[in-house]
Amino acid sequence: MKTRVLGFVLLIGLFMTQAFAEDITLCENPWTGSAVNANIAKLILEDMGHDVEIIAIDENSQWAALASGELSACLELWPSGHLDSIAQYVDNGIVDNIGDLGVIGKISWYIPTYMLTENPELATYEGFLDPDNAALFATAQTGDKGQFIGGDPSFYQFDADIIDNLGMNLEVVYAGSEAAELAGLDAAYSREDPYLFYFWTPHSVHAKYDLTPVALPEYSDDCYAKADDGGIDCDYPADVLMKIAYPGLKDAAPDAYTVLSNFNYSNEDQIGLIAAVDEEGMSAEDAAQAWLDANQDVWQAWLPAY
Repeated sequence: MKTRVLGFVLLIGLFMTQAFAEDITLCENPWTGSAVNANIAKLILEDMGHDVEIIAIDENSQWAALASGELSACLELWPSGHLDSIAQYVDNGIVDNIGDLGVIGKISWYIPTYMLTENPELATYEGFLDPDNAALFATAQTGDKGQFIGGDPSFYQFDADIIDNLGMNLEVVYAGSEAAELAGLDAAYSREDPYLFYFWTPHSVHAKYDLTPVALPEYSDDCYAKADDGGIDCDYPADVLMKIAYPGLKDAAPDAYTVLSNFNYSNEDQIGLIAAVDEEGMSAEDAAQAWLDANQDVWQAWLPAY
């Protein structure tokens, strides 16, 4: 067995020789935090004797795969974007909630802070109610409307509804991916051009650029109850990120189920991992291995007690 985590795996290896190890499939959603989570779990589970495959899948398609066992687990779910699916799958026992990731996420609208020098009112949505301010973000594609940059269209987002319901002179244009969105930010930032975009924390982008979140009307449950009717006109909520799994995994691979259930770390941990990938050019697997090497006290607490 290839030793990649550290000496403790020898004990795990001896334990696992008593029987075959269940194959494990972990989801990777299209953002870096999901990738590093999956790779950390993969390295640990492989050293426990499991064959592990990471499967790229968008966050909305993973539910049926988790219910059927095609996927074993997803280690980063933003629950506010999946309330209906949680009610359908988790509340009915079709997919297991296997605990919090430990990371607190928050989607926001962002602008480069240099935009506030001449237009400090842009720090809140009220500044964008002025058509002239919104027009600062206009492009050839949006004409006299300001451009709001969305990311991957599969992401959980209500920006078009928020814009319409608040009466803003803005138009959503999808960059298509996180990478494309950040490339646009980098280009705009280098010229100190206007740039209004959908993004989130935790992410290494906040260490690279000076960004200000635009304060939208405060989130409320009542506001989000209007989602199906397109009535949302408030901010995104803070999300306690959670993990979900195929219920059959608990019996098929109880050791893996224990590790994935116990997997829990901080915003600071994940931001460092994301920065290693996005800013330093490491692969998600190499970043995960470096984190494991430096944080044995954290991940060893996730392991089963034999």
